[in-house]
Amino acid sequence: MLGTSLVEQWTELRPDDELHAISRADVDLTDSAATARYIEKLAPDTIVHAAAVVGGIAAKLANPTRYLLDNLLVDTSVISAAMRVSIPELLYIGSAVVYPEHYRQPLLEGDMLAAPLEPANEGYAIAKIAGTKLCEYASSEFGLRYRVAVPSNLYGPHDHFSPTHGHLIASALRKVHEAHASGANTVSVWGDGLARREFTYAPDLAAWIVDQAGRLDRWPTMLNLGQGTDHSITEYYEAARDAVGFTGEFEYDTDKPSGTPQRLLDSAAARELGWSPSTTLERGMANVYAAYLASMERPHAS
Repeated sequence: MLGTSLVEQWTELRPDDELHAISRADVDLTDSAATARYIEKLAPDTIVHAAAVVGGIAAKLANPTRYLLDNLLVDTSVISAAMRVSIPELLYIGSAVVYPEHYRQPLLEGDMLAAPLEPANEGYAIAKIAGTKLCEYASSEFGLRYRVAVPSNLYGPHDHFSPTHGHLIASALRKVHEAHASGANTVSVWGDGLARREFTYAPDLAAWIVDQAGRLDRWPTMLNLGQGTDHSITEYYEAARDAVGFTGEFEYDTDKPSGTPQRLLDSAAARELGWSPSTTLERGMANVYAAYLASMERPHAS
């Protein structure tokens, strides 16, 4: 999702840059030797490392080993290869799950490792913490400009709409659309709907990252990048209902986990550097729903 948005924004905003968008077809990032050869051959000025094995809460609960091991392999492959050939600048896309489950809100960059993690995201979070610390060590030990962007939850037109691997907004849109299309009167929501999350529109984040490339020396080691406001799970489902035109109700499955009660980032440091996301939830939700409808028209869409 973010990687595709980065390519789109980079092509539009910095058309004179030589951009290499690396996909699974180019190199297996869990293969450290192949990754090292690829990065050494390209020898870029800047790497934006947005690759990760990601998914919704159901997938992470079902396969915690994969989310820890595969992300550790990908991150150590990319970051160690960049260090080995002295790539001067690297931006690692971290995650807000590195912060404690029960802690002060909003969360500051210094809160990582201050208290226990959310169990449902623990494997993924441990891998992201390791990648974050590796960037910190590379910068302090070798003088490299390796920084970590810590976005809030993201949503956007290139999200996965899988019912098991989709993020909250994409999953909510799909569920509400299917209920609307089938004439159902209710949509099932995991948990009690009270947990609060902060979502940032991925193209907003991508555009700002493109603007910042080449100037990461101004950044601290970690930089929170959030919309600045959060909403309850129910409110996101209500926004999905408005986008779809569904008139039914929600049923709450309280036997399913709700996740951490709240995760809101303090993005004041980023705002001092010019971070100012502009896409409203209503506009972003409409854009994502339009992308979902378009995906249904393509062959083999999921």
